[in-house]
Amino acid sequence: MLPPMSPSLLAAWLHDLDPFLIELPGLPGGGVRWYGLAYIAGFVAGWLLIRRVTTRGRTPLPTDRVTDLVTAVAIGLIVGGRLGYCLFYEPSLLITWDAEAFPWWGALALNRGGMASHGGMIGAVLGVAWFAWRRRLPLLHAVDLIAFAAPAGLLFGRLANFINGELWGRVASASFPLAVRFPQELRVAGIARDAANGDAAAAELYALMFEDPAARSPAALVQDGAPAAIAYAAQALPARHPSQLYAALLEGALVLTVGLWVYRRPVKPGTLAAVFGLTYAAARIAGEFFREPDEGIDLVLGLSRGQYLSLALAAAALTLLVITRRRNSIPLGGWISSDDRDQAAAAR
Repeated sequence: MLPPMSPSLLAAWLHDLDPFLIELPGLPGGGVRWYGLAYIAGFVAGWLLIRRVTTRGRTPLPTDRVTDLVTAVAIGLIVGGRLGYCLFYEPSLLITWDAEAFPWWGALALNRGGMASHGGMIGAVLGVAWFAWRRRLPLLHAVDLIAFAAPAGLLFGRLANFINGELWGRVASASFPLAVRFPQELRVAGIARDAANGDAAAAELYALMFEDPAARSPAALVQDGAPAAIAYAAQALPARHPSQLYAALLEGALVLTVGLWVYRRPVKPGTLAAVFGLTYAAARIAGEFFREPDEGIDLVLGLSRGQYLSLALAAAALTLLVITRRRNSIPLGGWISSDDRDQAAAAR
């Protein structure tokens, strides 16, 4: 058995975070994942932000209907995010069936990951459009409310991506202070090849993975602290940018901060949605330069598929902003009460 390696020898940090808060192998999905909790946290944060607007701002949405709005958007986001992933990144999931693995159809296998943020946005807009139609709420104002709440969900979602060790970044110098090695990119075939070529660490890891019927993945063995897995991962994996954390700051914290500033007082309906689209698109395009392109999807003219989708979003958002500016509509929304605004004006 190889001895444990000192963290100082790893140069870049070896990712060993467990994707489960509570692991229960007998349950579908294997237990309670941080990824699922991130969705719940995002919906709760969104609910609180929208409720703040209904209690302190100017909106025709009653406070007791906030839960209905968030529920409609949540359904649209999950359906749209999953279908978007299948259509944009992995169409084979639409025709993948596994009779032995719940939920059987690949398109429904959310427990195995795979959501597209652009698809989720389309689904969320359809969900809010349905709600606005049912409740006779101004559509653009309803979309503004969702744009106000969305960045909190993006922030939690990207943090969950990091915990899962998915959507990792491009190769970085091992001396880069934030560099990370992700064992989730280890593949059994590569370990077997290295073991056959005489790599002692690979041979020990390969034997460890299959020494009992309940074979563990290389990433799970790293999370368990297995010395053989740590030793092999440290030598075999490249150091990468933690692009998920960059995305959490850019797509989540930055876009939320801009939204809080723009929506501090009522705006023409559609204004915040347009600002969100432009800010998110810029943040996503910038962050994608540090993110490893999805497997099987090549760069086109140096840009990823996510960047092209963001350019389309930016164009749509800019069009909406022009239309909104030209409309003669009553400002709605805002999360600071009129009393607070009056006090702020008096202070100036």
